[in-house]
Amino acid sequence: MKLKKITASLVAATMFASNPVFAQAGSKVSGDVVKIGVLTDLSSTYSDLAGPGAVIAAKMAIADFSKDGTVLGKKIELVSADHQNKADIAANKAREWYDKDGVDVIVELVSTNVALAVMEVAEQKNKITLVSGAASLPITNEKCTANNVHWTYDTYALSNGTGKAVVKQGKKNWYFITADYAFGAALEKDATNVVTANGGKVLGTSKHPFPNSDFSSYLLKAQASGADVVALANAGQDTINTVKQAAEFGINKKQTVVPLLMFITDVHSLGLNAAQGMYLTEGFYWDKDDKTRAFSKRFILQHKRMPSMVQAGVYSSVLAYLSAVQKAGTDDTQAVMKALKSTNIDDGLFKGKIRADGKFEHDMYLLEVKKPSESTSPWDYYHVRAVIPAAEATQPLSLSRCKLVTNK
Repeated sequence: MKLKKITASLVAATMFASNPVFAQAGSKVSGDVVKIGVLTDLSSTYSDLAGPGAVIAAKMAIADFSKDGTVLGKKIELVSADHQNKADIAANKAREWYDKDGVDVIVELVSTNVALAVMEVAEQKNKITLVSGAASLPITNEKCTANNVHWTYDTYALSNGTGKAVVKQGKKNWYFITADYAFGAALEKDATNVVTANGGKVLGTSKHPFPNSDFSSYLLKAQASGADVVALANAGQDTINTVKQAAEFGINKKQTVVPLLMFITDVHSLGLNAAQGMYLTEGFYWDKDDKTRAFSKRFILQHKRMPSMVQAGVYSSVLAYLSAVQKAGTDDTQAVMKALKSTNIDDGLFKGKIRADGKFEHDMYLLEVKKPSESTSPWDYYHVRAVIPAAEATQPLSLSRCKLVTNK
């Protein structure tokens, strides 16, 4: 365990070594403390894939960065709160943290409405946001900000992973069951673009409230459509409930149910009997290699569950943020963002670079859920069917609608 911790600390210390030295600014730290806020869903639809596990991941990153919990000789503090997936609650908490509590950066931010609300506050207050849980492409397009990084995944990656793979299997006619808020709309739009570009057709859409528990009416419409694919543009507990109810209706016997966003925590809740054969796209899988396994075995000791890609993204983003503060010699927002955007990141979980639009560009993975007979140990859930290179998993900058992108 000690060797693994030392290795992680070395990663943090050397992450910025190949880049130009930034002005040290006299090691200036506002309030003599570097304060990180984890604003997440601690009690609702997304609490399993983010929630308490995201807080644990942030604590692990701090511990791996610094044995004594300091950066530039100043204490690192962590605070956390439950945004309840409500934009107004999230925005109010962000203002309180930034104005009264001296928080420098807010991380995680699962659900698009929350992320966009907090990003707006951060832009007004000249503070930083690092989004791991939300997915919508507008976060790095028309809603982009100079102080934000979209860390783990987005709807473009999901669509060009899972969506493209399923269409190429010859399943051309699609019906969407979509969460009726910004994330669902973005995922449906991006998946529709992939389906039609590859010769497919969308036969219809049903939009459901977020969150929701009864999907029967939407599933019956999908069944009646005769579509090859019933595509789920939702997430978390909504996805779990939809998949379970689709099985009860026998929809999966004649149609293919395709969750466009599914996490390992969802597969765990469903069980391999229900989830086997499903394709999904993720930015992290605990069993990919020795480094991901080492991190994940430490994580499960504390959380009793393997990390989702959101939780892994929180670890990665907090580690990178602290390394940027160290390199910049200050927690000043512009200096830290300059350090982040000028650095190749390779922390053992994610490898890539932050673009001008704030997108952390890295490889994604096309996964297939194993049959129960193929799983040889707890949480052994996936076949890695393909690595989606970073350039293919990320919208080209030439298509960007971000105000920060000048090379259009």
